[in-house]
Amino acid sequence: MPYRARPVRIEHQDPVYVLEEQIGHLLRRAHQRATAVFQSTIGEDNLTPTQYAVLSKLYAHGELSQNHLGRLTAMDPATTMNLIRRLRARDLVATRRDPDDGRRVLLQLTDSGEDLFLRHYGNGFVVSERILEPLDAAEQATLLALLKKLI
Repeated sequence: MPYRARPVRIEHQDPVYVLEEQIGHLLRRAHQRATAVFQSTIGEDNLTPTQYAVLSKLYAHGELSQNHLGRLTAMDPATTMNLIRRLRARDLVATRRDPDDGRRVLLQLTDSGEDLFLRHYGNGFVVSERILEPLDAAEQATLLALLKKLI
């Protein structure tokens, strides 16, 4: 038998559920805004925020295992694997087997990947500034601190 939602009876004393005041909805809307700012600032090279995150971590750390990169960028293994496949196809990331552990895949930026990252390096700061622009300095610091507490 198919599932049928039952109407919920709301009594006058029950709080009214307002979607626009719910944290999940607000975070999703903020994420949409952040993605739009990223795309308008960096996206002309067909680069996504997660791809930029990978390039930035590989630039900062040098060669990393795929597993470690996934942890640093907060991506699950399947997402990391698919992202790396796309970056390899664009010759932005190179892979090799770890000589000490053949199961481990090591990643590093190619010259093209490094050039692309460096071309947009300063834009990464611009993205953050534009996202936080509606807030004053104290509000920006508070928001960042609170988000860090949530994660």
